Amino acid sequence: QVQLVESGGGLVQPGGSLRLSCAASGFTFSYYVMKWVRQAPGKGLEWVSTISTGGDGTSYADSVKGRFTISRDNAKNTLYLQMNSLKPEDTAVYYCARPADGARGQGTQVTVSS
Repeated sequence: QVQLVESGGGLVQPGGSLRLSCAASGFTFSYYVMKWVRQAPGKGLEWVSTISTGGDGTSYADSVKGRFTISRDNAKNTLYLQMNSLKPEDTAVYYCARPADGARGQGTQVTVSS
């Protein structure tokens, strides 16, 4: 079955960086467009970024553009999100997801605070 397992979250000070990973299994990872979404406390899901199957096409929410970079390694079945210049408003649970059917991991907590 489809499994998506996020890791790499944690507590970071404003201006800091984190790199999230999402290990995929149970399906042919390279066949699927993938995305990151997040959910801040008390708010709904917010789309963050999407990447094409080959990794050459990416898109970002305006709120993270220029600070976050999505990438993937199809040989390792892994999706990444490099987050730089983090702000307190980036605090959320981050999920990797498969747009084709909404499959989603359990999430990893990112907290940006001094």
